[in-house]
Amino acid sequence: MPAYNKADLERRMHGAVESLKSDLTGLRTGRASINLLDPVTVEIYGAQMPLNQAATVTAPEPRMLSVQVWDRSNVGPVDKAIRSAGLGLNPIVDGQTLRIPIPDLTEERRKELAKLASQYAEKARVAVRNVRRDGMDSLKLDEKKGEISEDDRKRRETEVQKMTDATIAEVDAAAAAKEKEILGK
Repeated sequence: MPAYNKADLERRMHGAVESLKSDLTGLRTGRASINLLDPVTVEIYGAQMPLNQAATVTAPEPRMLSVQVWDRSNVGPVDKAIRSAGLGLNPIVDGQTLRIPIPDLTEERRKELAKLASQYAEKARVAVRNVRRDGMDSLKLDEKKGEISEDDRKRRETEVQKMTDATIAEVDAAAAAKEKEILGK
C-alpha cells in the first residue's frame, strides 16, 4: 500500500486554511460579530465550557453584542469570563442578558490585531509546509519500497509543491484581506 495519499494531503492543507479563517473571524474589526466571543470559555459547575454552551450570542446592532444566559445562576461567571478573556470588552448586566458595547478600535489596538492576524497566518503556513514535508517523505518511502519509479516520485513531488504553493497563496490572501479590514485601509 503506497504511503502517499494526495486526497489526504489536500484535506489536511484545506484544514489549515479553514482553521486560519476561523481564527481570523474571531479578530475584532470594530463591527460586532458573534464569532468574537468564540474563544471565551466559562467555568460553570466546576467545568470549563465554551460560552455558546451556556448562552445565546446575538448581534442586535452593528456595535453591540447581546449574550442571553440560559441559567440565571451563570450570569456572574459569564460576565467574569468575558471581562477576563483579553478582548477589551466590558459587559453590562441586565437581568439574564449581558449587553456588550463594541468600543472603537484605537490605532494601537488595530496594529496589535493586524500583528495577531499575521501570526495566525504564519501558523497556517507552517501547518501547510508540515503537510508538504509529510507528502514528500511518503513519496520517498514509496520509491524506496519500489512502489513507484523515480520519475513518478519527481512528478508527484512537483504536484505536491504546486498544491502547497496554491494553499499558501490562499493563506496569504485571507491574511491580507483581514489585515486590510482591521487597519481600515
